[in-house]
Amino acid sequence: MEAPVNTTQEVSKIDFRPTSPREYRPEIGLIACGEITKIHCEAYRRAGYAVTGLCDIRIEKAKNRQRDFFPSAIITTDVDDLLSNPNIEVVDIAAHPEVRVELIERALLAGKHVLSQKPFVTDLEVGWKLIHLAERLGRVLAVNQNARWAPHFRFMINAIQAGHLGEVNDVSFSVHWDHNWIVDTPFNLMPHAVLYDFAIHWFDLLGGLLPGKVPQAVFASTSRAYAQMAKPPLLAQAVVQYGGSQASLVFNGNVKVGKKDRTFIHGTRGTLLSEGEGLEKQQVCLSTQEGEFFPLLQGSWIPDGFHGTMGELLTAIYEGRQPENSARNNMQSLALCLASTKSADSGTVQPCALGDVAPEPGS
Repeated sequence: MEAPVNTTQEVSKIDFRPTSPREYRPEIGLIACGEITKIHCEAYRRAGYAVTGLCDIRIEKAKNRQRDFFPSAIITTDVDDLLSNPNIEVVDIAAHPEVRVELIERALLAGKHVLSQKPFVTDLEVGWKLIHLAERLGRVLAVNQNARWAPHFRFMINAIQAGHLGEVNDVSFSVHWDHNWIVDTPFNLMPHAVLYDFAIHWFDLLGGLLPGKVPQAVFASTSRAYAQMAKPPLLAQAVVQYGGSQASLVFNGNVKVGKKDRTFIHGTRGTLLSEGEGLEKQQVCLSTQEGEFFPLLQGSWIPDGFHGTMGELLTAIYEGRQPENSARNNMQSLALCLASTKSADSGTVQPCALGDVAPEPGS
């Protein structure tokens, strides 16, 4: 394949915005209306999506989402009420992992297409069972890996896919923020709140930033930061080995002043650098032999990333294909994430090729 011409005009063609099918606007149901779903609902309202059902075991949470975002939506505490509604074609399941699997299965059996909150599952074998169930039923199962549609990450993924970097051989993430907000939440009891629940976004991004490359092994470690308030370790790092490439991920979740987020990607034809005070405000620079290019990005991870995941699911349903963020696609990301937590617990290098960690049953 011939290399693209790296001109300002060519770079300006690289899109970073979420997409939606104009011809397909199904009714959507939201199952579990916790705090994070404020972002879901804001993204869906901005995109013009029809959320017509809201379900939570605490009716007040469903009422809050109805009041603030979708006044005409039906509210209920009974999942079966929502799943039995023939007008609802798609459900967004934002429940915690311990109850999410059962809800996904029930939704699929009810004939719904599903967007699952991330991380998809805690057990890879369970993940395969849900994937096979969805495929047997002809339903689309996607995962809310919304970082893929944060404007700066989306630009970098699409720039790499357009060939502007050539072969990528190094991806380096450095994330410094304050994660102590979890103190009064269930996440404070999660041993790997950083490597599992948070870093899954960055493990998932590697699939788009290193297209076609299979991770071979990962080494990870965690530790508590001085004076951190949260219970789980807020310092974490991981190094991922690929054939001819590498990735490094460094997280410090105890930064209260001077937050910084940086991504550096090196390829055989150029580099990409994105940095800023946080994940919402990023400046991207694409460097090639023809010069430096600074795309004018609009929007932010929140809520545009959430628009992106649902938009890709709806587009895939309409076009009769699997979405980019399908559960099957996400299994490699999840296998890498779980291998990193195992490495951190054991202090050993762990294999992380999907076939080594979680081979598909029957393969």
